[in-house]
Amino acid sequence: MRGTSPGSRPWTRCLLGGAVFAVCMAGTTLPTPLYGLYQEEFGFSELTVTVVYAVYAFGVMGVLLLAGNASDAVGRRPVLLCGLLCAAASAVCFLSATGLGWLYAGRLLSGLSAGLFTGAATAYVMELAPPGGAARATLVATAANMGGLGCGPLLAGVLAQYAPMPLYLPFLVHLVLVACSAAVLLRLPETVRRRRPLRTVRPQRPGLPAPVRPVFGPAATASFVGFALFGVFTSVSPAFLAESLDVHDRAVSGAVVALAFIASTVGQWAVGRVGVARSLPLGCAALLAGLALLAAALRWDVLALVVLSAVVGGGGQGLAFRGALSAVAAASPPDRRAAVISTLFVVAYAGISVPVIGVGVLAGPLGLEGAGLVFIACMSALVASAAAYLLRRPVPAEP
Repeated sequence: MRGTSPGSRPWTRCLLGGAVFAVCMAGTTLPTPLYGLYQEEFGFSELTVTVVYAVYAFGVMGVLLLAGNASDAVGRRPVLLCGLLCAAASAVCFLSATGLGWLYAGRLLSGLSAGLFTGAATAYVMELAPPGGAARATLVATAANMGGLGCGPLLAGVLAQYAPMPLYLPFLVHLVLVACSAAVLLRLPETVRRRRPLRTVRPQRPGLPAPVRPVFGPAATASFVGFALFGVFTSVSPAFLAESLDVHDRAVSGAVVALAFIASTVGQWAVGRVGVARSLPLGCAALLAGLALLAAALRWDVLALVVLSAVVGGGGQGLAFRGALSAVAAASPPDRRAAVISTLFVVAYAGISVPVIGVGVLAGPLGLEGAGLVFIACMSALVASAAAYLLRRPVPAEP
């Protein structure tokens, strides 16, 4: 009967595609408020927490480099269904966890799901929008991506704090959401008209054509620092809240992490208002402010400063990353744009993994607060260098 399909209203398909995107991304941050429970269960160190977290980023980078363009060939839906299958397998690993190996496998599968979704789902949401709706569709994709990342720790924190089976129920709920998402996806149309066999997909080689190089350095640096800040928030902030601030409510720790992702969504939306040329330096300034607030929170053990650092730093990350993405895409030759953007994403996801492991290594001899302060000093130097470069050589004003 007409009027019952997902495409019966102009924006319904786009919003449903965004909902599927959000469900997948929520699964990647679901374990965040649960790491303390896993530490109690399996008896591992803070370094192990950061390594378990960082395995996710290696999965994302591997997919981006090896099969980031697969959906252009075989279609969006097959790639997204594979991403949902990886998300479901990740949840099963966490549900079956009897030791560290299961956690590593779950995080790697979660990274594979995010890598499959990052480019394909963004393109799919935009292609499902009605004609003339590109700007709104971009906002839907951004909100689905970062909003989903924020919903993961919030959902897991609330369920772990107020419901039974804290290490099981969040993943059971996510499995149900993944199943519903697969059912929705199967009813949505394919948007790639000319499909090719999977064997035609080739790994994407990172590359930097000459016109991109002047803007890529500061753009990549700001992206690296912004993602590193997220990495620290999502891997060790629950432990800091518990150990230094005596905040053991997992719903609160999940909400603090969620705030950073929500603020990033707002920051990315604001780029349309302030413009690309100003969003990169403004994002760098906000990242510096967020890092300074985090340093103050570590030094004086004040919860309000942790919350402020999440909001300010998250907003700066959103401004800087969308500004970086827009500037790099505008400077890239059309035939090299995908490779350049893939390179930017690889640098950004390296920011999630490498500095976080460094914090874990230093947490042993220096303690969590000392390691956090060293991290903040290094990231502040990087983003200050990028900001100084942008002040001398601002990126061109692009719409």
